[in-house]
Amino acid sequence: MLKKNLGSFRDPAGQIYEVNGRIIRIIKKNGVDRYNFIKQNNLLNDCIEKGFIVSTKDVTEELKSLYPNQEYKYFLEHEAIDYISYPFEWGFYQLKDAALFHLNFQLFLLNRDAILIDSSAYNIQFKNNKPIFIDLLSIDKYREGDYWKGHSQFLQQFLNPLLLKSLKGIDFNNWYKGNLNGIDTIDLNNLLNLKDKLSFNILLSVSLLAKLDNTNKKDPNKALEKIKNKKLLSKGSYKSMLLQLKNWIETLKPKINKTTWDNYSSNNTYKKDELFKKQKIVNEFCKIHKPYLLADIGCNDGLYSIESLNAGARKVIGFDIDLNTINKAYLKSKEKKLPFTPFYLDAMNPTANTGWFENERKSFNSRLNFDCLIALAFEHHLSLANNVPLNQVIKWLLNIAPKGLIEFVDKEDNTVKKMLALKGDIFPDYNQNNFEVLLSEKSKIIKKTIITKTRVLYEFSKS
Repeated sequence: MLKKNLGSFRDPAGQIYEVNGRIIRIIKKNGVDRYNFIKQNNLLNDCIEKGFIVSTKDVTEELKSLYPNQEYKYFLEHEAIDYISYPFEWGFYQLKDAALFHLNFQLFLLNRDAILIDSSAYNIQFKNNKPIFIDLLSIDKYREGDYWKGHSQFLQQFLNPLLLKSLKGIDFNNWYKGNLNGIDTIDLNNLLNLKDKLSFNILLSVSLLAKLDNTNKKDPNKALEKIKNKKLLSKGSYKSMLLQLKNWIETLKPKINKTTWDNYSSNNTYKKDELFKKQKIVNEFCKIHKPYLLADIGCNDGLYSIESLNAGARKVIGFDIDLNTINKAYLKSKEKKLPFTPFYLDAMNPTANTGWFENERKSFNSRLNFDCLIALAFEHHLSLANNVPLNQVIKWLLNIAPKGLIEFVDKEDNTVKKMLALKGDIFPDYNQNNFEVLLSEKSKIIKKTIITKTRVLYEFSKS
């Protein structure tokens, strides 16, 4: 049965469906010319071979008779991405790599007389630590004189968030999550000081465009007249614009602000033998279960994610609230070429169903597809630091995967004492015995390992 992806509605040329777990793109009547262009001269195959587009095959013969409809002209099957993410869940270097990938893809297409008709960051996903393009119908034929239709969108969804962090040290994620179109150029320009605006790149891509946007808002008729009289853009000028942006973005680095968890994996409250004990437990767990997709909640810089991979996990998706550690984990994954992808997650304010009809972008909970979980030194941050009842914390964690490891941290732990120093102990039900009772009510405790006097690691299974 065809199940439509509710986030796929913007392009009338074709939409995404699921068929028995398969990702199917249906090309409709008004998308035929575009698809035929993409197929010709081996363009589609070249895009796939060069690693720009997810693997795609034509399954029209197989599915057309099963789903007869005059509007349905082609059926394409795309490679399924293990975990769908959104740009506001990426760290700085992930968004930077996605921006450079987008520009490189455009340059590749221009050399084949093709263009991208938009610049949506949502058209890019991550396979491990590499960006990949998923929207085949965003490709169209280049026509002499074409200008970059997605220029403004690229600025809002790629460049402006990067500049916000690079110039002002402000993380873009929550702002971006609150405005799915990205960060408006006028808003960014209002944050920049005179020194920032002395840069030629800033003047060209932020200040002048912000001024133009303001003018267009005041006099839309004049703006429309300018568009009608706009000079044609040569292919050489088009490429130069892309290259200028690419060269600039390559130089961008995040303005770092010190965070609580920056060096936690090497500077924490437990000793090396305790660290090795936890690594050993994670190793043994993954050797036994060999998870295909494991969630590491509170992954920090990826220490236990990498241990999981070494022990037999096929792929790991890490989650953490600290963006500095997310950046470190991502760069480590890239350097070592690991099947490990870290993402930003604030468990107290995770991604919700949002966008058009509150269905366009899916919530964290609705995207869960993990077979195993590790949550080490995590639950007390919800229960004690954020006042979430212990039973709800356990329920939330068990919802992520059917089996895994959860570490319980007692009130006598030094880290917890610091948490409670100002608010006091207002949590009478927070204790190891109650944790075990609650965990047992919703799952089976397979194994219990004492790490220290104040830390215990539990293996659970819901099956």
